[in-house]
Amino acid sequence: MQDQKRADVAYATIQDLIVLQRLAPGSLVSESEIMAITGLGRTPVREALQRLARDHMVMIHPNKGVLVPPLSIEAELKALEVRRVLESLAVELACTRASDEDRSAMRDMIERIDHSGSSVSGYMQTVAGTHALIVAGAHNPYLADAMAPLQGLSRRFWLAYLRRPEAEIKIASGLHRNILQAILNEDAESGREASVALNDYLVDFSLRTVREP
Repeated sequence: MQDQKRADVAYATIQDLIVLQRLAPGSLVSESEIMAITGLGRTPVREALQRLARDHMVMIHPNKGVLVPPLSIEAELKALEVRRVLESLAVELACTRASDEDRSAMRDMIERIDHSGSSVSGYMQTVAGTHALIVAGAHNPYLADAMAPLQGLSRRFWLAYLRRPEAEIKIASGLHRNILQAILNEDAESGREASVALNDYLVDFSLRTVREP
């Protein structure tokens, strides 16, 4: 159990380094370098990297190192195709399965969103928290495992191409808020619509990276 906990910590830590681009897209790093950056041991780092490779967040090249994949609009759009379906399902399930504790946490998150302002770091905390609450409310561990890497990849892409933070955060925060409110209202139809609206925004954001300098 303790070994699994260390591996989970290593996974979350390295994923954050990738999403926040402290491990830059296209960079090749060694296990030893990752150990030095994170302060974690070889076994949990190695286990985390194997899991991250399955999640398409790294590519492991034996005897060469660990490649952080370059950003790709094609890859992002394909990931969003899958996320659209899974996230709509998660929201629909959460509308009927979320517990009183889940709903209380969602109300708290809406309050945080309403007062978070336009800080990028603050937004990244609320969006990660919102995603966690949605999948937790669905009470399906298989869905949670499938959703987490897709959301992480989306956050990495969004951060990399963020050009107008205040405007984008205002739009995206409102879309996340709508999803949480629909779950609190136990309104599955509105929840699906809000989830699709968020995905449409992310697709549009991705396409704008090609059209805009």
